[in-house]
Amino acid sequence: MDPSYPAESGAFREKIQAFLSEHLPANWRGIGALDNAAAEQFTTDWRATLSENNLLGLSWPTQYGGSGLSALEQVIVAEEFQKAGVPTGGPNDVFGIGMVGNTIAHLGTEEQKNYFLPRILSGEDTWCQGYSEPDAGSDLANLGCKAVLDGDEWVINGQKIWTSAGHLADWIFVLARTDADAAKHRGISFLLVPMDQPGVEVRPIRMISGESEFNEVFFSDARCAKEHVIGEVNGGWMVAMTLLGYERGEAAATLPVTFGAEFDRLVELAKTTGSNEDATTRQQLAWAYSKVEIMRYLGMRTLTKFLAGEAPGPDAAITKLNWSEYHKVVTELAVDIIGAHAMVPEGEPPKSAFQADAAGTPANNYRSWTDTFLNARAGTIYAGTSQVQRNIIGEKLLGLPKEPRSDSGPWSDRG
Repeated sequence: MDPSYPAESGAFREKIQAFLSEHLPANWRGIGALDNAAAEQFTTDWRATLSENNLLGLSWPTQYGGSGLSALEQVIVAEEFQKAGVPTGGPNDVFGIGMVGNTIAHLGTEEQKNYFLPRILSGEDTWCQGYSEPDAGSDLANLGCKAVLDGDEWVINGQKIWTSAGHLADWIFVLARTDADAAKHRGISFLLVPMDQPGVEVRPIRMISGESEFNEVFFSDARCAKEHVIGEVNGGWMVAMTLLGYERGEAAATLPVTFGAEFDRLVELAKTTGSNEDATTRQQLAWAYSKVEIMRYLGMRTLTKFLAGEAPGPDAAITKLNWSEYHKVVTELAVDIIGAHAMVPEGEPPKSAFQADAAGTPANNYRSWTDTFLNARAGTIYAGTSQVQRNIIGEKLLGLPKEPRSDSGPWSDRG
């Protein structure tokens, strides 16, 4: 692991800094300084600017509309954008570019790449994730949503849950069981399904924060084209793990920048309340700083692997476990620092329901801290629970014995 940047990266950094200077308004303080309505409009306009300047799909080949940047250049973009307080894309790009787009770019056919990738970049298609089910959360391979081939189409029946942005998306990537007689990890396929059809119903789920980012999705003879399978039929588990590797691992080198900026705001918050003079609070802040630094070095290790051409692997579980458990604790510290004001917090809600709030958010925006605190609990669940991450680390990285299983036969044997 090499924590330093090569000398030639300086020229690229200057190029990104020049782009930001040219396209941001004068006296820009960061998107967090805007109210939510203004921030939403800015994000829409900013994404269009990024698209026009070929700064979306940073790792994708240029022939599909991507930027063709190296992993190091992607990190530099993220760092400079974070310093400037601007997003690297729109809210759906987490799913469209970061998850399914990267997976299609890595495992899709030429026809799939040529069709889907440009539409993701243009924003013509928006995406959501169809993984978890009521009986298949942490044990994802227990999923029961079925797909049967009928001529040139897959016919899909079943339910998905915790579908972020499902009420806004027009496509969903679905893990479906296509062979009930195979072992449960081996009879699954990865399908690309249009949402705008009679057989798809979306129902909102109200979260503890009061928002409804999540949804239930029900499939009743919904359909997708036969060729809309990523990877092999019945080989969807490998595809699913590749996508989760991108979700958990590709941000490993960039999330520490976000969490570092949030930590700086937390220190400012402590100063405004005078709690920075309290010995216990100072010790907790020192702990938080050490965790951000650990994440930074873990990110540099991930970056080193990307530079060597390696796709995300099981070590992405270390990153996911670290940041999600950290954020649960550090946002609780923020609420403790706020004190009684956290019961009726003032200020703007966070710009996103996930991870840290946007750069430029005032340190004394109590509403941002309390809502982020509530949402941080979900971080230890989505993209694989902390317990799942610990199992991956133990079995895949440390070589520990697997836990005994009673469900190693065909999925159809499930009661």
